[in-house]
Amino acid sequence: MLGVNLFTLSLWFFQEGEAQIGFDPVTMWRAMAWPARSVVIVLFIMSCWSIGVMIDRWIAFSAARKQSRLFAPAVAGALKDGKIDEAISIAEQNKRSHLAKVVTAGLQEFQAHQASAEISGETIESSKRALERASAIVHAELKRGVSSLATTGSTAPFVGLFGTVLGIINAFKGIAGAKSTGLAAVAGGISEALVTTAVGLFVAVPAVWAYNYFAGKIESFDVEMDNSSSELIDYFIKRSSRGKK
Repeated sequence: MLGVNLFTLSLWFFQEGEAQIGFDPVTMWRAMAWPARSVVIVLFIMSCWSIGVMIDRWIAFSAARKQSRLFAPAVAGALKDGKIDEAISIAEQNKRSHLAKVVTAGLQEFQAHQASAEISGETIESSKRALERASAIVHAELKRGVSSLATTGSTAPFVGLFGTVLGIINAFKGIAGAKSTGLAAVAGGISEALVTTAVGLFVAVPAVWAYNYFAGKIESFDVEMDNSSSELIDYFIKRSSRGKK
């Protein structure tokens, strides 16, 4: 009977303390000290930035993929018929395609040096360098902002941990001020610690997922650009061989 009474008393004490403290977001925010609030604000800014990068890269990658699917067969048909001007025009109509940006640079460089029917090796080498430069530029454009997702994913847990340390310090201050070790004395500081830790993980996990996803996409885009550059150089070499005959 005594054990049951003690258990009932402990349960009542916990429920009473919980009712006084309140663990909803608004109440916890009001109970936080400004150092812990500052940590939450920093994490909120990091979250907004990472979400903005995710949306921006998703739109850019989707447009690049969509236009490249239309561009590749169209420019292949134009080059098959030897219509370089038409191929350049098709590429300029698909400016958001990563393949179009690279192919345009190579075709324009090739066209600028095509003074006769016979194509020199220097012209091909010049077109190859133009393709390499364009690929590097497009790679940098595709990667824009993605590295910040990795930074957010790696630092957000530590920012949350810093808030946890501040919450524990606040909890000890509560114990010292109240001269008591009861639930009410430590609950405020512990809640700060839990909130900042949870928010840090909430910000970090999606950022890491998004970084890995976009890194894989960029790698596949790089392979496609390299393949397109190689095929275009092969086309120039074959055209040069036909011109010498």
